[in-house]
Amino acid sequence: MTLYEQLGAEQLHELVDSFYDNVLNDERIAHLFKTDIALVKSKQYKFLTQFLGGPGLYTEEYGHPRMRMRHMPHEITPSSAYAWLENMKAAIDRLEVSEELKTQLFARFPNVAAHMVNHPDE
Repeated sequence: MTLYEQLGAEQLHELVDSFYDNVLNDERIAHLFKTDIALVKSKQYKFLTQFLGGPGLYTEEYGHPRMRMRHMPHEITPSSAYAWLENMKAAIDRLEVSEELKTQLFARFPNVAAHMVNHPDE
C-alpha cells in the first residue's frame, strides 16, 4: 500500500490543515504564505496526494510539479526549510496513525525541504 492509501484522504486533509495552522503561527516562515491560504492548502493537498502515491491530482490541474522552480520567487533559507520540517513533523505527530506510519511519512520530507533551499542564511 502507498503512504497515501495508508493515510487516506481524510487524514491527509487533517495533516494539511494542521500543518498550515502551525506555519501561519510560526514567525520564522509565516511571511512565506501571503497568498490565499485556501488555495495554498488545496494545492498542498493535491501535491501531497500525488507525492505520497495517490492519484496525480496536482499534475492533472497544474502540470508537472516543478517544486523548486515554483518556490524560486520565495527566499527559502536552510533555517526556513528546517522550520518547515518542524511544522510538518508536529502536524504528522498529531495524526491518529501508527508511529511507523508517522516515521515513514516524515521521512519523505527532509530531502524535499533541502532541495527547496535557494538562499543562504544571513
